[in-house]
Amino acid sequence: MTTKTVRVLALMSSTRPGALGPQVGQWLIDAVDPHTATLGVELVPVALGDLHLPFLDEEQHPSSGAYQHEHTRRWSRLVDTADGFIVVTPEYNHGMPATLKNALDYLSREWAWKPIGFVSYGNTSAGTRSVQHAKQVVTALRLVPLGATVAIRLGDATTDGRLLPDAARDQAGLHLLDELVRVANALRPLRERARAEARPGPPPGSYARRMSGDDAPEVTVLQRCCWVDEALTNDTMDLPALHESPEQVRDWLADWHTTGVWRDGRLLGMVRARRVNTDWHVGRLAVVPDERGQGLGRWLLRAAEAAADPDCDRILLTTGAKSLQNIDFYHSEGYRPVPTVGPEGVTCLGKDVTHPRPRRP
Repeated sequence: MTTKTVRVLALMSSTRPGALGPQVGQWLIDAVDPHTATLGVELVPVALGDLHLPFLDEEQHPSSGAYQHEHTRRWSRLVDTADGFIVVTPEYNHGMPATLKNALDYLSREWAWKPIGFVSYGNTSAGTRSVQHAKQVVTALRLVPLGATVAIRLGDATTDGRLLPDAARDQAGLHLLDELVRVANALRPLRERARAEARPGPPPGSYARRMSGDDAPEVTVLQRCCWVDEALTNDTMDLPALHESPEQVRDWLADWHTTGVWRDGRLLGMVRARRVNTDWHVGRLAVVPDERGQGLGRWLLRAAEAAADPDCDRILLTTGAKSLQNIDFYHSEGYRPVPTVGPEGVTCLGKDVTHPRPRRP
């Protein structure tokens, strides 16, 4: 089960004036909208015609990510923030519209490891040949086409140019979205690993990156899992990490430099840090119980120390006064008790920041 919202772009392909595409797209939005909250979906309709993409006019290959034109950069940002796509497409001469092929060709990395579903419409084949054509292209971009589709035969589904109500079609649209959400969640670890800011973590197969407010639900769960031992050891439940709501966690994630380590979509550990005057404060060092003793906590601590501002003189952290195992660990990393005025039952430790020596000219 995931705690993150799945952002889905509903791409309306047809740009022909008077086409049925807008009606089909509106049907899809209306059919699934009552269920998006339950499925944890943000559904965003996008008409390709509104993007004003000319035929591919970038000099560099899309895999380079070096985009010269603002229309490409806008399209890149939009696709990059999505977790999956539903394409509403007609069939033109046994294939997909040129607008769709062009929009796909503009980008590369932004598509990778995201599911894509299709709602097609047409006459003889209900648009299914357009979908088969598109699947050849999207798989080359590492998009993952779904098995579930919706195919609308216009002769049966319309009258006087209007799309008729159809409960079975509504159910098929919902099934399509449900499958897309499940696949999007399953593919999330591959998308996360491919992010530009991600780097290898210490456990094999893991990756690390800076955390954002979108990670608040996972951080909330990790804190409540990891601080139970601290509460029992120190005979107190008065620990903020045990009681913070996801909204409170989201607020402090905006202010702290927080690093998380994931593997297979699971948050294994984290640490946060920030500057206060000339001190670099490190806190909330947490590792899931089944991953402790393997060096992840030490790696996270050193990552937090390495992020210290150059003009900071000292690194400070706190732990429970009775948390002897924590204190021994911090001593092994060079920390020593620091006299401070703070909450009763809390020990403060610190050490000088080690700055790299400047190179000689």
